[in-house]
Amino acid sequence: MGLVGGMARTAVVAGTATAVSNRVSRRQANRWAAGEQQQVEHEAYQQQQYAPPPQQYAPPPQAVDMDDKIEKLTKLGQLRDQGVLTDAEFDAQKAKILAG
Repeated sequence: MGLVGGMARTAVVAGTATAVSNRVSRRQANRWAAGEQQQVEHEAYQQQQYAPPPQQYAPPPQAVDMDDKIEKLTKLGQLRDQGVLTDAEFDAQKAKILAG
């Protein structure tokens, strides 16, 4: 076969091996990238599942408002009992307090 034939054969074998090696490397890199992408998507999904729902608004401070209403109604009741307010006046003021 000779020196040139042996070199040509070696070049073909080396070229083929390089091409196969590159193809295997690309396939592995693509698999790893796909696996990493799936991992990222899975982690994002898990975070969505366990994350508390976003709070859209703060609840109004009802305790203070209710205490104030009770105090006003108590004073109105005392004024009615003392005869300062009529039942109609009491009812009108009571409706305003409860509505506001």
